Amino acid sequence: MSALHGTAIARMGRGALLIGKSGSGKSSLAFQLMALGADLVADDAVYVEASDEGLMLKCPDSTYGMIEARGIGLISLPAVAQARLAFVVDLDKTAAMRLPNSETYMILGQHVPLIPGKNLPDIGAVIWCLLGNGRLIPQSES
Repeated sequence: MSALHGTAIARMGRGALLIGKSGSGKSSLAFQLMALGADLVADDAVYVEASDEGLMLKCPDSTYGMIEARGIGLISLPAVAQARLAFVVDLDKTAAMRLPNSETYMILGQHVPLIPGKNLPDIGAVIWCLLGNGRLIPQSES
């Protein structure tokens, strides 16, 4: 198991791990997605554990069902115990071009698709669609 600084949300059991520096918008993006119907998995600290189903996102017991709203405080919300990691969104990383080459993020020895999410105004909608059984198409397939 690995502990990471980030926020995890899920839709239909598929999870996205949002990473970035403090203040990069991880929790804000999670709130946008939860307003659309996504589930909270974890905020601030996320456990990633390998299983037969793939990499699973989990929350430390001490923060289960809690998320920070900057300038407001901690908010208690319904949450899910775990979700299968589908991709990582790096809110500190800007895409190098309009159709960037596929990138991955290494977690527990496994390559996970990485989306550079900085300065993308529609990133919430993209994540929502991808979690709803969408998939990233590697540039070699486009």
